[in-house]
Amino acid sequence: MELVTSQTENLNSQLIKNERSMEEKVIHEKENKRFIIYFEGKETYVEYAMHNNEMDLNHTYTNPSLRGKGLAALVVKAAFVFAKENNLKVIPTCSYVQAFVRKNEQFKELVID
Repeated sequence: MELVTSQTENLNSQLIKNERSMEEKVIHEKENKRFIIYFEGKETYVEYAMHNNEMDLNHTYTNPSLRGKGLAALVVKAAFVFAKENNLKVIPTCSYVQAFVRKNEQFKELVID
């Protein structure tokens, strides 16, 4: 039993490490108004538009071969962190962003209803 627990802990530790590694790879392309991550040569991103002190997260895209890996959540999270650090409010126009906010209540305070 101890071996199984140890293996599970190692796997969980590795998953957390991989998520942190992926978060570090999120790029803010200011010129293209998007947060993007390149993985396996393909893109996942969230696009935005700025209106005064409001960031409209209006489109999320994940390459079909990368779906289900949590990459869209990473780029959307990066956008929310950026908004918080820059005292911006978020308009969640994109349906994926709306679903993200429902699952991540810590970001609701940034959302404009």
